[in-house]
Amino acid sequence: MLHLFSESPRGLSANLVGGGSRLPVSTVHRFLANLEAAGFLNRGGDSVYHLGFSCFAIGQAALGQLDIRRVSLPYLEELNRQSRETVHLTVRHGLSAVYVEKLDSPEPLRIHSRIGAAVPLYCTAVGKVMLAYMPPDERAQLLPQMAIRRLTPNTVGNLQELEAELYRVRKNGYACDLEEHELHIRCVAAPIWDHAGRVNASLSVTSPMVRMPVTRLRQLAPLIQTAGLQISRELGYQVTGNRQQPRRNGVGEAVVEKSL
Repeated sequence: MLHLFSESPRGLSANLVGGGSRLPVSTVHRFLANLEAAGFLNRGGDSVYHLGFSCFAIGQAALGQLDIRRVSLPYLEELNRQSRETVHLTVRHGLSAVYVEKLDSPEPLRIHSRIGAAVPLYCTAVGKVMLAYMPPDERAQLLPQMAIRRLTPNTVGNLQELEAELYRVRKNGYACDLEEHELHIRCVAAPIWDHAGRVNASLSVTSPMVRMPVTRLRQLAPLIQTAGLQISRELGYQVTGNRQQPRRNGVGEAVVEKSL
């Protein structure tokens, strides 16, 4: 149905959609109502439908993500080399973060994940980064849709706890998963901005807890933040003066402004 509208700049009535799609009348009206409610279609006063803003937004997101794996790979490889831990690249899909690239740790003990797998936004480092940097109005609409449940004793238990955690993520410039999604697994993630300044992707370093004490999380955070900014620039993002960047001390080592 959306393809029909893309070929009809003047819009289509329900009858024309039915004729072009060869779908039952009841199905056409149900689809049109759902697409309009989701913002994919707009209906004018003459009952003619046109493509809505959601189509434009998804097209822009697809454009920004089109080359993200190719652009990110050198930075992911460098993170993998420096950390010797598993590195992930994720993009947001609805209420989940989806792994689109993964580089395994060379260590014998490693974590298990796979490209294409989806994980919740609210209890993973990669997901919390995307939630934290989401426009406030969009985040306010999205958070109540989440079925928050404790996957481990460390998982947030309600929206108030999650919002407090997202505030800390924005303040620090990175997110941590301290066995919140899976026991014995820890992760630190940073945002990736697209050409429009939105965060619909993130990168992370994940490790078994035995190799990831809090002190090591702090050490890795600025490396991941820097890689995220480098990838963002490659995607066309223009860094502004108020965007938090890793600070460096007197001997050139990256440090983090706020402890975990």
